[in-house]
Amino acid sequence: QVQLVESGGGLVQAGGSLRLSCAASGRTFSSYAMGWFRQGPGKEREFVAAINWSGGITYYADSVKGRFTISRDNVKNTVYLRMNSLKPEDTAVYYCAAGYSPEEYDYWGQGTQVTVSS
Repeated sequence: QVQLVESGGGLVQAGGSLRLSCAASGRTFSSYAMGWFRQGPGKEREFVAAINWSGGITYYADSVKGRFTISRDNVKNTVYLRMNSLKPEDTAVYYCAAGYSPEEYDYWGQGTQVTVSS
C-alpha cells in the first residue's frame, strides 16, 4: 500500500514556473514507477510525465516536452514535476500516481490545483 500526497500547486502567471512534489509513504517507494497526470476543467484526465523506478528513464506528453521535468528522490520518497514556461492550457488538477509499470498505476494522490493566468 502506498499513500501519495501532492503539494506545490498554486496560481501563476503565464510564462512562470512551479514545482510540484508528491510525497509517498511506505518503504517500497523505489520499487514503483511514478507518474504525473492532470485533469483540466471539462476535460478527461491525461498523462503528463512518468519516471521509472531508478529515475533513469522518463516519459513526457508531447504537450509538455521541453517545458516540464520529472525527477525523483528515492531517499526522500518524493517525486517532483518542475514546470516551466507555463501556459493557461496547463491549468488543471495535477495528480501523482504509483505503479509497477510506467503504463499502469495502482495508487493515486488527491491532486493539487495549478492555475495559470494569461
